[in-house]
Amino acid sequence: MPAQQDPLFQPFTLGDLELPNRVLMAPLTRSRAAQPGDVPVAMNAEYYRQRASAGLIISEATQVSPQGKGYAFTPGIHSAEQIAGWQLVTDAVHQAGGRIHLQLWHVGRISRPELQPDGALPVAPSAIAPEGAQTFISAESGMVDVLEPRALGIEEMPGIVEQFRQGARNAKQAGFDGVEIHCANGYLLDQFIRTGSNKRTDAYGGSIENRLRLPLEVLDAVLEVWSPQQVGVRVSPTGSFNDMRDDDPVSTFGAFAQAVNKRGIAYIEVVEDSFQGNHADGRPQPVIDAISSAFSGAYIGNGAYTADEARQRIEAGHCDLASFGRLFIANPDLPERLRANAELNEPDYDTFYGGDERGYTDYPPLDSSS
Repeated sequence: MPAQQDPLFQPFTLGDLELPNRVLMAPLTRSRAAQPGDVPVAMNAEYYRQRASAGLIISEATQVSPQGKGYAFTPGIHSAEQIAGWQLVTDAVHQAGGRIHLQLWHVGRISRPELQPDGALPVAPSAIAPEGAQTFISAESGMVDVLEPRALGIEEMPGIVEQFRQGARNAKQAGFDGVEIHCANGYLLDQFIRTGSNKRTDAYGGSIENRLRLPLEVLDAVLEVWSPQQVGVRVSPTGSFNDMRDDDPVSTFGAFAQAVNKRGIAYIEVVEDSFQGNHADGRPQPVIDAISSAFSGAYIGNGAYTADEARQRIEAGHCDLASFGRLFIANPDLPERLRANAELNEPDYDTFYGGDERGYTDYPPLDSSS
């Protein structure tokens, strides 16, 4: 298909950014922040610089506070050292002509006391241990089960909101072009949204309105820092990863999309299908339609897309843009390869999480792979 006709290579205005293509880099945990301090370093800047040809890079999930940490070696955005480290990344991406948003993250119950300040229990909307959910606390530990969390008190909610507000401020100081709020994949805000993890009986549980309260309070706090046109959210309405489920995802996420639409944000990224688990058989079209009909901003489709499927779904109006994960891990110049219909590098799954440059910055670009 000629590039001028290829849906993946039509320019797109996303909020206040002009994107040269619709091939976005999805947020990807790689667990390579420097220790101690969970600080991005030059190796991380090089990794993101290599992928600057993406229409937009959405950074790996980044904890907004020490309490928000759930995995070893993941980066934060709550200290001066972390802000300076992320500045290395944003400078590298911008110098290469790219655009990058930071994903703001609090893991909630998907953590362990070993990763928490003073060895405290992780927090959640309700004291429910997620069956089968695991994390890792060190290079030596391997994957270990998470424990039953502590339910947040209602008096603690403003503090959670403040963590995200400060994280948004810090992201601006670090030079990002915008932020994405992580409301997906079984982490804290998703835990509040969905019925399987939120059994509260106060103002933050029960009805859809109550279950959406904390995520929307977080969004409103972030919008005090960033323009709506510089903000997106990520959801996984039928994802089962981290023992997640919802009794009525069509109603829940249709209401969420309607609420965030009123705030005028730039985009919603929807994890439609995940190698980590999905309750739906294939893509959950009724949920996708509910979100799309309620939200007038950009819809970013995510979840094991091939290039051809992304093209077809953009042409059919099911999404405006597509974000790619594993393909971007192995192919730093993914847009160029897709434009040229070139062979793709295969990802090395053994080096996805943790380690050094191997499987991180050493995948060959197109011009050196022949």
